Amino acid sequence: MQALPYQSDKPITKFAKPEQVIDAQHEYVAELQTTKGPLTIQLYADQAPKTVNSFVFLALHHYYDGIVFHRVIPGFVAQTGDPTGTGMGGPGYQFGLEVTPALTYDRKGVVGMARTMDPNTNGSQFYITFGPTPNLNGQYTVFGQVTAGLDVLDKIAPTEGPGAVSGDKRDKILSVKIFAKAK
Repeated sequence: MQALPYQSDKPITKFAKPEQVIDAQHEYVAELQTTKGPLTIQLYADQAPKTVNSFVFLALHHYYDGIVFHRVIPGFVAQTGDPTGTGMGGPGYQFGLEVTPALTYDRKGVVGMARTMDPNTNGSQFYITFGPTPNLNGQYTVFGQVTAGLDVLDKIAPTEGPGAVSGDKRDKILSVKIFAKAK
C-alpha cells in the first residue's frame, strides 16, 4: 500500500465541502496514531463512498490531528472527530446517511459516522464500537472496521462511568495516515 500525501502542512478545521480525493479503483486503509497506540482501519469505500471520501479528505488536511476522544462509554463506543472536543463541532459541511444492509454493528471495532437526530448531519465525528451494537443498525453509516489495534481501543480512557477522565486527561488522535492500493 502507498501512503497518500498530506494536502496541507498544518491542521485545517473548516471547509465548505470535501473535495473528491478517493478513486473507485483503489482500496483504502487509515492508520490512526493515538495516545494509547496505533489503530488500523479498513475503510469501506465501495459501500460508503461519500463518508470514506470525507474522512480521507479531512485526514489529508491533518483535521484529526490532536483531536480528543470526547465520548468514551465502556461497552459501547469511543467517539472522536470534533475539533472543539465538546461533541458539537464539525468540519463546516454535512452530508446524508449511507446505510448498507450488509454492513452492521455486529462486533467490536466497527467504525461508524456520528450525527445528530437529523440523518443528514454526518460530518467529521465518528466512533468505534467496543462490541456488538445492533441498536445502531440502519440508523448510522458504517464505513470501516478496525483490523489491528483492538487492544489499543480497550486502553482508551472512559469519559463516562467508573474511571472517567476529562479535560487534558482524555486520549487523543495524534495523526492519521491514509494508504491506498489498486484493487
